[in-house]
Amino acid sequence: MRYRDYIWDLGGTLLDNYEVSTQAFIETLDQYGKVANHDQVYSKLKESTAIAIETFASDIPHFLKAYKDREAQHLELPQLVLGAKEILAKIVREDSRNFLVSHRDRQVLSLLKATDIESYFVEVVTSESGFKRKPSPESFIYLKDKYHIDNALVIGDREIDSLAGKSAGFDTLLVDGKTSLLEIVK
Repeated sequence: MRYRDYIWDLGGTLLDNYEVSTQAFIETLDQYGKVANHDQVYSKLKESTAIAIETFASDIPHFLKAYKDREAQHLELPQLVLGAKEILAKIVREDSRNFLVSHRDRQVLSLLKATDIESYFVEVVTSESGFKRKPSPESFIYLKDKYHIDNALVIGDREIDSLAGKSAGFDTLLVDGKTSLLEIVK
């Protein structure tokens, strides 16, 4: 492996969650008597939950909580993207390290446990860790300083992952969720 350390995003990178999140969002809209196009919701959720809510549900008080509750039900059986577990295991076998930075709350820990990949991570940074959201490099700089990281690859599915990684001085790789991570991360 070219890198000593790998810093991963979760949703859309390791976890195949955008379809599930889209379904939960559409169902929540339906609960409030609203209809939205699947592909448009999917696209906006890829940008951010806040943008999707602003676009489709800005007039619905407490929509975020209702949506997150429904999404959590859908995520009880999370699915990894192709090659995720295998590449994480390979990185560990080759004496390299995995880290995770996610905008999600501690739910991340239960998702990692449910997919049986929690043991592959040295540290998991969640929204509850108190850092600014990506594209701020704050959480990456924290990991860099704490673990003396000088040769890392940040892997994510959105431009904010790349921006945060580059701002922290790391190489970055954007994935599309369609190709096995084993083929992409070498």
